[in-house]
Amino acid sequence: MNPLQNLHQHTTYCDGKNTPEQIVQAAIEKNFGAIGFSSHCYTPYSYPVCPDYCMSPEQTKEYQQEIRLLQQKYADRIEIFCGLEYDFASPLKPEGFDYMIGSIHGLKIDGVDVEFDGSAAKYQRIVDTYFDGDGMAFATTYFRQLATLPEYGNFQILGHFDMVTKHRDTVMLFDTQDKAYRNAAIEAAEALAGKIPYFEVNTGAIARGYRTTPYPDPFVVKELKRLGFGAVITSDCHDVRYIDCGFETAAQLLRECGYTEKYILTKEGFVAVPL
Repeated sequence: MNPLQNLHQHTTYCDGKNTPEQIVQAAIEKNFGAIGFSSHCYTPYSYPVCPDYCMSPEQTKEYQQEIRLLQQKYADRIEIFCGLEYDFASPLKPEGFDYMIGSIHGLKIDGVDVEFDGSAAKYQRIVDTYFDGDGMAFATTYFRQLATLPEYGNFQILGHFDMVTKHRDTVMLFDTQDKAYRNAAIEAAEALAGKIPYFEVNTGAIARGYRTTPYPDPFVVKELKRLGFGAVITSDCHDVRYIDCGFETAAQLLRECGYTEKYILTKEGFVAVPL
């Protein structure tokens, strides 16, 4: 069983740069045992403004159909899984996926869905506009809402747990050492324990030049281990050149936080393999 795989993979169906087949071919060239696709689900707050970010309901069906055809075409060379990165702002009730990643890229503020993901300037604008410049209020609101993810679907993987730290290497919106921040993160992890079995060590921000370390921070990884979460390593890939970006860095983070194994997806489900 080849344990090299990436389950957080975006395509031209959303904001990825490569077609599904290009990604499959690249994964084969890199001797991957499996590749999992997880294009962004439809979200009303983003699709009318930036239709390239996520899939429309119609595109979602086309996406599923194409991935299933690729599964048949390359069945003798690589395992292919059809997944979805689901955001709780989506009105869709997804069906027919092999797995789902639960993430949030926006916040519900006064009943309105407000997307925050993007550039450092966008993060700052969200903090200034909706939180009166209080970055800690932004972070704690994020974690409170992250804790509600299981209400929206059956997710196998918890996506980029501390995404609010995306630009922390360049913009200090809040102090991750602050007790209020750490308490909010730990409370979210405790609320999610037993409801989403796996979390990802996500190297996507490294590939895109935002951070030099993976999500989540080590103190979060240690808490997730304490709470019994299994770990999955992903590259949150939007450009096939970085399909395996930082995998050893991610594995080392897990080892340093007490993990001895990671999980990979097989046709029989998730199984543990040594780091």
